[in-house]
Amino acid sequence: MPVIGDALRLDPKRPVQREMEFVRELGDVFEINIVGSKLIVVGGGAAAAEVFDESRFAKAVVPPVSNLRELAGDGLFTAFNREPAWAQAHNVLMPAFSQLSMRSYHDAMTQCVDELCDYWTDQAGRGPADISSDMNRLTLEVIGRTGFGYSFDSFDSERHEFVEAMTRVLSFASKAANDVPILREIFGWKALRQNPKDIALLKRSVDDVIAARRDGTTPRQDDLLQRMLEHPDPDTGGLLSDASIRNQVLTFLIAGHETTAGTLSFALHYLSLNPEMVDKARAEIEAVIGRDGAPIQFEQVAKLRYVRRIVDETLRLWPSGPAFFRKARADTTLSGYQLGKGATILVVLLALHRDRRLWGENAEEFDPDRFLPAAVRARPAHAYKPFGVGARACIGRQFALHEAVLALSRILMRFDVVPTPGYELSVSELLTIRPEKLRLHLRTR
Repeated sequence: MPVIGDALRLDPKRPVQREMEFVRELGDVFEINIVGSKLIVVGGGAAAAEVFDESRFAKAVVPPVSNLRELAGDGLFTAFNREPAWAQAHNVLMPAFSQLSMRSYHDAMTQCVDELCDYWTDQAGRGPADISSDMNRLTLEVIGRTGFGYSFDSFDSERHEFVEAMTRVLSFASKAANDVPILREIFGWKALRQNPKDIALLKRSVDDVIAARRDGTTPRQDDLLQRMLEHPDPDTGGLLSDASIRNQVLTFLIAGHETTAGTLSFALHYLSLNPEMVDKARAEIEAVIGRDGAPIQFEQVAKLRYVRRIVDETLRLWPSGPAFFRKARADTTLSGYQLGKGATILVVLLALHRDRRLWGENAEEFDPDRFLPAAVRARPAHAYKPFGVGARACIGRQFALHEAVLALSRILMRFDVVPTPGYELSVSELLTIRPEKLRLHLRTR
């Protein structure tokens, strides 16, 4: 349409799912126009392999991701490629996700999962659990304690203002990317005015966490925060600025909890519908851990290969970041189309991960055995990218996978997961994705 282009064809509440529908209608590569701003969309096939070539394309920080810069500035997720703070923080934090460091986080992760299970046990008889909300409680507590030595007391209250503010900020950033500014002023004025208040609350909360560590209120420990406070960038020799530390903490609190919470929620949904998969997972857990309810040891997590395949298949169907942006480094072509330098491309993982040419005719079905070693080797590398690509891929990948496998295994050891009759999966988008109104009955074993 004149002026607004394709804006009315988009879905501001579920933008990536709408793009997935476009891929089915229009093919692997197409262009949309949003109020004069053109965007190339890639949904599968050889085009995806081209866009993942780091020599030709790079990460693009554009709306909705750039909408979060007001909150997280030059944090690892929202920094522009040219900003030095990104490379400095990456250099400082990479060792924090080594195998040795992962071992140091394991006990705190286990404690948080057990607190969730105890919370569910105490809630028994009160009806089905609100899974997405409870997974957010868990993962926020995990990243708070392991990363910053800070507890949000997630299982002691029904509401948490930090989580509520974060949810609103993510929702605002997502919706504002595709709407028309004048319509936002008319119909979204309440959210427009609430957003700065939420950002201020989140920044203030993180400043309190950092101040508590600096003044000794919370003890010094070997975690992400202490590393940022004490370890210089090996390339420049400089320490991270206070502003950069705050931005990285906010980045980890957002990306480190919302994403894994969604993955766990989707996984429990599918497990509730597939008791044979639960039986297979439990058989593996009992073979590795035993049947006496003993804590899962760090070394044992890597041996839970079927549980890991459940996580991998969950990330295939519903990757935590359902799409990401790339840009052309120079004038080039994509599937035969001419692109100018800086042209922005949206890669729709929801579509790529369902491409029947890569995943077979049953690509919409949940099947963990897609990730048996032989099946993985038979697929091209570009078929599966839930953590992004290249230098800007997710730094916390191993942290998230370890947490998810540990949490799922412990939950299945302690509970039977029973679906609510009549529930049909509906997916909400807040930059990340989560099941909407997912409630499950959790019966103590």
